[in-house]
Parts: sequence; C-alpha cells; structure tokens
Amino acid sequence: MRKAALISLFLLAWPLGAAAKPPVLVELFTAQGCGSCNDANGYLGKLAERPGVLALTYSVDYWDYLGWTDTFARPEYAERQKAYVSRLKLREPYTPQVIVDGHEEAQGLKTAEVERLVRAAAAAPRNPPDIRFVGARRVDVGSGRVAKGGAEVWLIRYDPRAVEVAVRAGDNRGETVVQKNVVREIRRLGSWRGKPQAYRLPAAADDGLKTVVVVQGPRGGRVLSVALRKS
Repeated sequence: MRKAALISLFLLAWPLGAAAKPPVLVELFTAQGCGSCNDANGYLGKLAERPGVLALTYSVDYWDYLGWTDTFARPEYAERQKAYVSRLKLREPYTPQVIVDGHEEAQGLKTAEVERLVRAAAAAPRNPPDIRFVGARRVDVGSGRVAKGGAEVWLIRYDPRAVEVAVRAGDNRGETVVQKNVVREIRRLGSWRGKPQAYRLPAAADDGLKTVVVVQGPRGGRVLSVALRKS
C-alpha cells in the first residue's frame, strides 16, 4: 500500500476525543530600535516561563529608519502584525504590542491588561483540534469545528534562549537589548477545514530552534490550537 494511502487511513481512524487544552499564545511585536520596548521585552521573558503560556517575540523592521537595523526582523513578521491590525480594526501597527490568542490586543507596557487577557484566554472554554507531530517532517491536525472560511496552519520556529544584542545606533544606542523566544521563521503550511489532514514540515534553517504549529482563523484570526514539538 502506498505511503499516502497509509497516512489517509491513519487520519480517518483518528479518535475524535477532546484534545488537551493548548497553551495561551502570547505574541509580542517589538523592535531593537524601539526606545520604549525594553520593559516589554523583559516582561515577555518572564511570561515565557509561565506554565500554560507560549510567549513569542517578533522583531519588526519598520523602525530601522531611526538608525539601527534590527538583527532579527523579517518582513513577514510585520505582515503578521498588519493582519492582526486589520482584523482588530486598529488604525496602524505599533510597538510594543501584545496579541493574545489572535483576537485580543494590549499595549506591551500595560502588563496588568496583558495579565487580564491571558487569564481570560486560559479560562475560556475550548474544543481545539488535536495536533500531533510525526517524526521531524510531518504534523497531523485532527478534526474539529471551524468557522466559515476555514482556518490556516502555521509553522513557527523560535530561539528559546534569552539573546542579548548590543545596539550601536538609533534610540537605544549604547543599550543591550535582551529578547527571549525570538521567532526566527514563520511559514504557512496550508489551510484546514475541520477534517484530519497531514502537513509536511520543512527542515529548520538553524540548529537549536523550537518548533510550534498554530491553527488559527485566516488573515490574523482567532487561535484555535497550538502545539509545541517536544524534541
């Protein structure tokens, strides 16, 4: 029997029991050249250690004109933030901004508001699709409810270390910026419409990165499920 057929049979036989509750996804949009972002970076680093929370840092490039080229920024990170801005009907992107589970946002320095949003997301009822990693090169998303328009499956890879960057120009000149869980790669794996489906995982570009798969509504929609590959 061909490999594709075996995979299809496995997916069709997937039990439909409730999946484990996924962590709350907290996404910080920041920049090394942003003079007001350091405190938000520090708070995100502490939040990253909390059980039941997956906190990620995205460096954006739209402050590079101030004199410092962000060493971790990529255009696709700013595009992800713009999708949230459009979905949440905000006027424009800004830093530091925190997005919680894809559907709530707060100013990154307003930690009490971020805490409130994280608590609310953790307490909210969920019926997430199960996500299973099969080796290093495949991930399976199980069945589940999905809104009209379907959902998207995203691959995110991040550096779990706290990374120090000495900034030599711009608003943070002479400062050392510390960032944790810095996203180094993001890629859309495909669409998901509520039925079990397998997706191919590309090889990581760098060693030591953690792999996350996120299922969420299209174009910056609500996060439905999150899974971190254990090894």
